[in-house]
Amino acid sequence: MSIIVVADQVRIPSWVNDLESFRRWRQSDDYPERGWVSFLDGEIWVDTNREPLFTHNQVKTQFTIVLGELMEREELGYYFSDRAALSNEEANLATEPDGTFCSFAAREARHVQLVEGAKGGLVEIEGTPDMVLEVVSAHSIRKDAKILRNLYWRAGIPEYWLVDARKKPLQFDMLCWTERGYSAIRRRQGWLKSKVFGRSFLLESKPDRLGHPQFFLRMASAELS
Repeated sequence: MSIIVVADQVRIPSWVNDLESFRRWRQSDDYPERGWVSFLDGEIWVDTNREPLFTHNQVKTQFTIVLGELMEREELGYYFSDRAALSNEEANLATEPDGTFCSFAAREARHVQLVEGAKGGLVEIEGTPDMVLEVVSAHSIRKDAKILRNLYWRAGIPEYWLVDARKKPLQFDMLCWTERGYSAIRRRQGWLKSKVFGRSFLLESKPDRLGHPQFFLRMASAELS
């Protein structure tokens, strides 16, 4: 059996050739523990780059802090942070968003299933979550802005949050599902109103005491915007 090796790090067995086999491989011991590997509508995408500490890691951490606290306070559902596996058959998609929100209502309506792994425990989100987040890096621009935008829309995900914090001014777009594709929610005084969360959000940045960028996700009542 031939094996595809990417950047001398990720080894892809030849039998991984569709969504079902990719998901099966993802639960096996042979699946790589490091790197980003996704099945995007028939293509296997591999990214072995290390993510930037500030313009990527710290950004998604800020969303986890704010949305995680909202989950705890309002009991809206589950916010899964980076590397939570997501799959959707309609979009022919298996990936790991930077953030994923699944409401209790989506679970109860069976729009989302939590899949048990081969060795026990729930290891995968299957179906249509309420929101996904992606933070752009230099090597992920086309994937995040075009390919995943189309696939998340095909999956019927109500909101796609897309952030590019690599330069000033930072860009935070909140995309809402429509029948013709995602449509950008209009800003009002910099704020974006999420129908999914019933809140308005504003992402800001300023240097810390050592000169590195630090990020703040502000949240307010939806009436603000």
